[in-house]
Amino acid sequence: MRAFIFPGQGAQFAGMGSELFNKSTEARKMFEKANSILEYKITDIMFGDDSEALKETNVTQPAIFLHSVILAQLFKKRLNPDVIGGHSLGEFSALVSGGYIDFEDGLLLVKKRANAMHKACLKNPSTMAAIIGLDNNKVENICSQINEIVVPANYNCPGQLVISGSFEGIDIACQKLIGIGARRALKLQVGGAFHSPLMEPAKKELELAINETKFKNGYYPIYQNVTATAMTSPENIKENLVKQLTAPVKWTQIMENMLKDGVTEVVEVGPGKVLQGLFKKIDLKMNTSSASL
Repeated sequence: MRAFIFPGQGAQFAGMGSELFNKSTEARKMFEKANSILEYKITDIMFGDDSEALKETNVTQPAIFLHSVILAQLFKKRLNPDVIGGHSLGEFSALVSGGYIDFEDGLLLVKKRANAMHKACLKNPSTMAAIIGLDNNKVENICSQINEIVVPANYNCPGQLVISGSFEGIDIACQKLIGIGARRALKLQVGGAFHSPLMEPAKKELELAINETKFKNGYYPIYQNVTATAMTSPENIKENLVKQLTAPVKWTQIMENMLKDGVTEVVEVGPGKVLQGLFKKIDLKMNTSSASL
């Protein structure tokens, strides 16, 4: 059984998508449509060499989404998945690729999500940190003891859990976690505390946007971040998408469930190879690859 997996924020790189644009007329049309929908030339930022401009949440998210969705559209002419999944933002790319949402609607939804999250970041300055080398329950326990907002945000793989919260909360947590044996507590270069209660201001805006978006029955079951299980009901998928903004990304659990359900091959569709590396931490024998033209 084959899974297509779609990366989230952090996978961006300067020049991303230019190869697709140059090699495919269909890709070129989709990028040009995206420029029109977004009302600015995101292609200039994506194909340029200003990596700092790509780091802004309201640019990063549509850029990764476009790269992933356009690549999937072309790659599916050669190969199709049995199931799909995406890490955080990647869940939106997966939903479009899986036929649950149209391309245009998906891009508008990602634009609204990114803008809402960007505003929440400005309202509540905050950050995230990757904790390496500790069991999840030890990290969870320390977070629960701190009087600041600090919560588990991304269960990436065994021994790698990203926490999210206020600057002070993250500082205290990092210090305590190193104190109980974490190999590393690395602060991330991100715009805010994603997948935490600090994203609550963006939630109502996103819920409204999701409810205004037309969802359909898709082609493949999608493993969602909030439940870590395969879903097919558009109504359930919408509910989970709203929750995803303030809930942790259960990627470790998604990988474990995919394995249990019979997935033997994963193809990463989009920029980077991070998700393939995480799968190898779960099962060294897993057949992993990157989608290509």
